[in-house]
Amino acid sequence: MSATDTIRNGEARQPAFGFWRRSYAMLVKEFIQLRRDRVSFAMIIMLPVMQLTLFGYAINTTPRNLPTAVLMQEDSDLGRSILKAMENTAYFRFTREVHTVAEFDELLLSGKVLFGVEIPRGFERAVRRGDKPALLVAADATDPVAAGSALGALGPLVQSALDHDLHIGDPPEMPFEIRTHARYNPAADSRLNIVPGLVGTILTMTMLIFTALSVTREIERGTMESLLSMPIKPVEVMFGKIIPYVIVGFIQAALIIGIGILLFGVPILGSLLLLAALTTLFITTNLSIGYTFSTIVQNQLQAMQLSMMFFLPSILLSGFMFPFAGMPVWAQYIGEGLPLTHFVRIVRAIMLKGAAMQNLQYDTIALAALMLLAMTIAVTRFRRTLD
Repeated sequence: MSATDTIRNGEARQPAFGFWRRSYAMLVKEFIQLRRDRVSFAMIIMLPVMQLTLFGYAINTTPRNLPTAVLMQEDSDLGRSILKAMENTAYFRFTREVHTVAEFDELLLSGKVLFGVEIPRGFERAVRRGDKPALLVAADATDPVAAGSALGALGPLVQSALDHDLHIGDPPEMPFEIRTHARYNPAADSRLNIVPGLVGTILTMTMLIFTALSVTREIERGTMESLLSMPIKPVEVMFGKIIPYVIVGFIQAALIIGIGILLFGVPILGSLLLLAALTTLFITTNLSIGYTFSTIVQNQLQAMQLSMMFFLPSILLSGFMFPFAGMPVWAQYIGEGLPLTHFVRIVRAIMLKGAAMQNLQYDTIALAALMLLAMTIAVTRFRRTLD
């Protein structure tokens, strides 16, 4: 009998459906292993649910109810009718009433409002005389998407809403001029909006991953046991892990900003020293969060997965890609708990508006609070590992 016949006879003696049985056994094994890997299992379920929820409910490319301040230098029926008409457009929501031009400018500079409406003295009397006075609408154009939609629809929508109140001529004409002023980015150049936001986005991604992997790498290589045997405190371990990456993050930030200035013409109107200090605070906050992730996961794959789950809502709810003010309230609450939200406001305000520290107090305090919270959780969990 030839060797070929022996092989054929051996194949003939194999159990029926052996290939499918072995494949089925491997399939069952893989599902059991996947079920035990809770982080991967959560990624399978949570990522599509999170994306559908955020894109379906939170993301709005035509934002409405944008925060607006009003400077009424005269209190008149006509002025109130105009404000009501602007609210009826659904683009503007009047949240502040100021009494001086300085307050008006400070609200726009700090980002507390996106629009400001100024009704000058003698406005109603000038309208009655037919002088066609000017109504000033100032916009924070650092986010061209949020400002452009509202400003583009302002004229016709207000005219339509006021047809019944101020019908002059046939067809009706606007008895006053709407003078718009897009501040900080009058040309609506998207590069001036994107490049500063990219500083925070890239730093968030890299800092989270670097730190989360640094600790889990120690665990996988078995060097964590020797580290724990040393007379070193959890805080000292954390600072030793974080500080090198603070320097790395600072180099990254300088590289991105330098390229933005040289290639894209993005200005830095504010203090470079203030920008450097708050960038360092942001880097440390993200490193603390990444360190916290490293105390939760068991391997580097899980660290990457958890970092991506945190990065997705950060990039969608921070105001980097979509207007923050146009999101529903629940999405804004989530966004306020993300470091990237506050840093995007900070870096755009310093670079494009020339904002000073007094204009950035809220976002600075929020970043510091998030950093302290993440550090506390990280040290607590690492201490449990030591025990």
